[in-house]
Amino acid sequence: MPSAAGGPVAVVAAAAPALGISPEMYPTEDDLAYEEEILREPFKLKGWWRYLVARAAAPFAKRAVIYERALKALPGSYKLWHAYLRERLDHARPHPISHHAYASLNNTFERALATMHKMPRVWVLYLTSLLDQRLLTRARRAFDRALRALPVTQHDRIWPLSLRLASLPACPVETSLRVFRRYLQYDPSHAEDFIDFLISANRWQEAADRLASVLNDDGFRSVKGKTRHQLWLELCEILTKHADEVAGLKVDAILRGGIRKFTDEVGKLWTSLADYYVRRTLYEKARDVFEEGVASVMTVQEFSVVFEAYTQFEQSMLAAKLEAAEEEGAGSDGEDEAGRKNGMDKLSKKFVAGCWLNDEDDTDSRLARFERLLDRRPELLSSVLLRQNPHNVEEWHRRVKLFEKDPTRQVATYVEAVKTVDPMKAAGKPHTLWVAFAKMYEKHNRLDSAEEIFKKATQVNYKAVDHLASIWCEWAEMELRHNNFDKAIELMRQATAEPSVEVKRRAAAEGDEPVQMKVHKSLKLWSFYVDLEESLGTLESTRAVYERILDLRIATPQIVLNYAYLLEENKYFEDAFKVYERGVKIFKYPHVKDIWVTYLTKFVRRYQRSKLERARELFDEAVKQAPPQEKKALYLQYAKLEEDYGLAKRAMNVYDEAVRAVPNSEKMSMYEIYIARAAELFGVPRTRQIYEQAIESGLPDRDVMTMCMKFAELERNLGEIDRARAIYVHASNYADPNSHPEFWKKWNEFEIQHGNEDTFREMLRIKRTVAASRSQTHFILPEYLMQRDQRLNLDEAVDTLKRAGVPEDEMAALERQLAPGPSAAPPPAAAPANRMMNFVSAGVQAQAESSRQPQAAAAANNEDIELPDESDEEDDVQIAEKSVPAAVFGELGKRAAENREEESSGAQENEQLGALERIKRRRQ
Repeated sequence: MPSAAGGPVAVVAAAAPALGISPEMYPTEDDLAYEEEILREPFKLKGWWRYLVARAAAPFAKRAVIYERALKALPGSYKLWHAYLRERLDHARPHPISHHAYASLNNTFERALATMHKMPRVWVLYLTSLLDQRLLTRARRAFDRALRALPVTQHDRIWPLSLRLASLPACPVETSLRVFRRYLQYDPSHAEDFIDFLISANRWQEAADRLASVLNDDGFRSVKGKTRHQLWLELCEILTKHADEVAGLKVDAILRGGIRKFTDEVGKLWTSLADYYVRRTLYEKARDVFEEGVASVMTVQEFSVVFEAYTQFEQSMLAAKLEAAEEEGAGSDGEDEAGRKNGMDKLSKKFVAGCWLNDEDDTDSRLARFERLLDRRPELLSSVLLRQNPHNVEEWHRRVKLFEKDPTRQVATYVEAVKTVDPMKAAGKPHTLWVAFAKMYEKHNRLDSAEEIFKKATQVNYKAVDHLASIWCEWAEMELRHNNFDKAIELMRQATAEPSVEVKRRAAAEGDEPVQMKVHKSLKLWSFYVDLEESLGTLESTRAVYERILDLRIATPQIVLNYAYLLEENKYFEDAFKVYERGVKIFKYPHVKDIWVTYLTKFVRRYQRSKLERARELFDEAVKQAPPQEKKALYLQYAKLEEDYGLAKRAMNVYDEAVRAVPNSEKMSMYEIYIARAAELFGVPRTRQIYEQAIESGLPDRDVMTMCMKFAELERNLGEIDRARAIYVHASNYADPNSHPEFWKKWNEFEIQHGNEDTFREMLRIKRTVAASRSQTHFILPEYLMQRDQRLNLDEAVDTLKRAGVPEDEMAALERQLAPGPSAAPPPAAAPANRMMNFVSAGVQAQAESSRQPQAAAAANNEDIELPDESDEEDDVQIAEKSVPAAVFGELGKRAAENREEESSGAQENEQLGALERIKRRRQ
């Protein structure tokens, strides 16, 4: 290895003064390997980079020497330049911008750009450093050099920094404007940024021009997401608030174009336009704009915006005038008497001339204008609503009410309304406008004008026939109010006249049939016409009108009834019945119901029994036509006829037919009526057949139970106790003890009064059976539980006998008999009462004991094998019997013993019950 005196160290030391390197930065012995490598290959980046990486912890000055030596050998290395510049930036940042390190840094950037002028990162580092140093002129020139040096595809890296330069507060406005204008040539889509800058710089003229050009460009798309409407509003704000600083633009045309193009926020655009003229001191023009705005907006919200701005404008004008007058009055306080006299003379002349709108003092004029504006608000608001829907009839009526004190304005409003409203599009009833118009003339005693209005109204093609009919009726009522009765009838005759064949043919050819072709069938017109004829005409004319109504087939049931009533009043009874006949042929149920009821009632009342067969035919026809739910009233009326004027037997037949014809919901009430009438006409025994029929007729269960209870009560009253009990037994199938306790209470009371222990026990058994069958879950109870229930029932029977009046001593004896004795032995054939369910003993036969039949035979076990009565080997075969040990049966054996004891007590109870029966018979 060469020594330091003659090696690379000596070489660096010899060249140090020329490089400006201090002696402490000389290479050391540790650097010899890297120095020798770069001496051997000075133009290879690898050696220099290894040297820099190895000296990463060295002071910046020493690394700077290495970088400078490397860049002198490799001036075109981007890697070296970029790393060197980054380290120089990091070294300079801790120092203030006035430090000499920044001058050295800028000098290094300039030397780097001599070869790195095509590298955008180097330019970005340089430009950012210049912006941080606030070297605006040098930075602007560097930006120009960068944009010229780099291709256009890489300008997007430079322009954000350039815009940052333009946005600095210290940057002159003209410089910023030039930067932004140049940038828009590169990217026109960022015009909004330039406009925002112009607004912030108070360059209103150029901002308005730029906004106008953006709005005129149909291909412009906002990068900030603004709509064209928002841009319009910004332009309007600039034009109106800075009207004196903006010239060259047709503000009025621009704002009106926005009003036509953008339907929302129209109120704001109108107020902006008026504000523009206010700022230019064109107050009358501003007032005209406000008037045009309130007269053209389409919504209440926009009207509120414009009207509020209008009122504020008028109020501010009035306040300004009053303030000026106060200042003038304060300045003239020191004037002499002559001056005041001259003022009074001036005021008197002004009053005499009547010129209170003098230009010199228009305070009164402004005050009157302001009050007039406030008074006009309802009218202006009504105009807005009518512009939204000019066919709104109710709004036209409300508008007329605004001019109650001005008939001329009312007439003008009505004329405008009837010309504007299209009957086919009207919201409401358009004929009411004509009627109200005519009534206004009638109110002022102008009947000729009112008649002219009605005449024109009858020629309008309304959407509904009822509208035209209402016009005719209102016209006739007006004539009636003024006692022109003949003219009213003539109007109704004219309105109900059928159009000629030629007119019908012409309307059919045109394909549009107006309501005038159908109004002659209007029921409203005919009803009014017939009322007029009844009140003012003759019977013949009234009948002609009614007949015409029936011929046109537009009559209602009420008209038929009215016509018949008219004939009855005039003693034309047969004609009235003919009208009823026509009515029942025209209408169907349910409309014909009232006609039938009235017809039958009047016919029976008129002829009674003289035309009984005809009345029966009418009733048969009425019942035949009526639906089931309407038959009951007719059957009752029919039966009343037979009871009053016919045969009772036929009345019963009618009732019998009625109970079969009426719906199930009314059968019960019909049977009750049937039974009551049968009992009254033929006696109580006759009702048995009806009760039986009712029970078997398929009534609901509850009704069947009720009917059975009534039937049983009837039999009890007749002394037929067994029949009554049989009825109770039958009714028990429909009476759940949980749902119908009143039935079982009734039967219980019946058995107490008329039964015995057997019948009482049978009732309880049936009750238990019904309850089990009606329950949701059915259990088969063991026999010992059934016997326990029987003992409980026996106790109930004893209590019942006590309540029946049996003496206490007999009852005490009976209770002693009921107590089981110690020597009571169970019957040999008794079955175990508490045997397990579904278990059959192999050696014991089960035997059921009946409480009602003590002599019943024991039932054989179905599991036994049938043996022949006689056998050939009877003498030879011997069957050995042996007792089965108790351990075989286990618990069952114990239960069998208990059952035998309970059966022995049951036998005693049977004997005691027999004694109880004998006691009762003895008492009877």
